[in-house]
Amino acid sequence: MRSYEKDFPLFRTKVDGVEKKYNLSIPAERREYFEAKAGTEISLVKDYLKNNSFIAYFLGKKNSGKGTYSKMLKEIFGDDAIGHISVGDVVRAAHAAISDETKKNEIMEYLQKHYRGYISIDEAINALLGRTQTALLPTEFILTLVKMEIAAMPKKSIFIDGFPRELDQVSYSLYLRDLVDFRDDQDIFVAISIPESILAARMQARVVCPVCHVPRSLKLMRTQNVGWDGEKKEFYLICDDPKCTGARMVAKEGDDLGIESIRARLELDEQL
Repeated sequence: MRSYEKDFPLFRTKVDGVEKKYNLSIPAERREYFEAKAGTEISLVKDYLKNNSFIAYFLGKKNSGKGTYSKMLKEIFGDDAIGHISVGDVVRAAHAAISDETKKNEIMEYLQKHYRGYISIDEAINALLGRTQTALLPTEFILTLVKMEIAAMPKKSIFIDGFPRELDQVSYSLYLRDLVDFRDDQDIFVAISIPESILAARMQARVVCPVCHVPRSLKLMRTQNVGWDGEKKEFYLICDDPKCTGARMVAKEGDDLGIESIRARLELDEQL
């Protein structure tokens, strides 16, 4: 590891002529590191974002880092400038809301007003409640859920990951920008290419915060704080974000099934 860092100093940089090493698992040191490496560029982008916004669509296989990059950009430029929408998280939140009688009416009211699909709302809801890792929900239904999420982020620059999921959804994503009044924004696609061996390693050890949904890894990208579960005899990560008040990070739905459980999805992502 020492020789690797020496040859390619991801965690080192010179400040006033003196080399300094940073622990990127610590939020405060991450901020210092990015400021030292790209402070001028960060300031220019912050100035741009004061009066401009954009939508960026992340394309990449599961565990390629879309969520991690999005959360890090929010950390650098601020929650008031950057929004992140994970379609997977949106779908899971919709599932939980529809399953909760106290929250169901609000989401159903939005769907009845905005959903336009080839199957009924009831059929789309049944597809949602009975979803699997391999089954894709109707595009029009996902589009409505994403619109609902974007409506809560007026004029933020938004990173969307998990959409489009199929080739025919590319046109939907461009149409989406116009629907939510982002007509004057730039829109870009960002493709991330990662070997499957890395995806498998990330999937086996991934955990997420149940509050802010930031992803981390028990082996590859730990948080600063770690806890011990005496009953299960295992360590767990604690979210670094103070707003999450020490939330325990948990394994993400379906990750325990391994990479072969999402083989069909990986092949679709490869086509994209």
